[in-house]
Amino acid sequence: MPAPQVKIQPWSDADLDLLRLLNTSEMTEHLGGPESEEQILSRHKRYLEVGGRGTGRMFTIVLLQSNETVGSVGYWDKVWNGENVCETGWGVLPRYQGRGIATEAVAEVIKLASAEKKHNFIHAFPSMYNSASNAICRKLNFTLLGECEFEYPPGSIMRCNDWRLALTTAK
Repeated sequence: MPAPQVKIQPWSDADLDLLRLLNTSEMTEHLGGPESEEQILSRHKRYLEVGGRGTGRMFTIVLLQSNETVGSVGYWDKVWNGENVCETGWGVLPRYQGRGIATEAVAEVIKLASAEKKHNFIHAFPSMYNSASNAICRKLNFTLLGECEFEYPPGSIMRCNDWRLALTTAK
């Protein structure tokens, strides 16, 4: 197994600029487009607070070799089809895509979510048209449950794939 190339670090106040870098047309193509500055500030606040509420955690993705911050990854509580589950999501800046960085970061998040022993499953809901994110789910052995309609951003319905992975739990 190759040496890890990334680490994940808890989201901090200093990560607002990263959120702005991830808010481009290219990065939000499958997510309804860029957000307003007000929406970005609100998202940043949610990212900072989610861990303290015990409803998930957000992280930056950092390259080990250069200590560059190259993306974000996290997980949070969600009610899906009447069941309490964990959802994960990620984004890697375009110039760092295609290197396995997101796959490593999501694998780390899965370990952390599993260690909490709070949920039986973690879900990912990439757009049906986001081949890279769907490939990450396949690589990490998520099971494709099928297509679904997903509200994101709020007020907008998108067609997604519902990927699910069992988490180790002590329930």
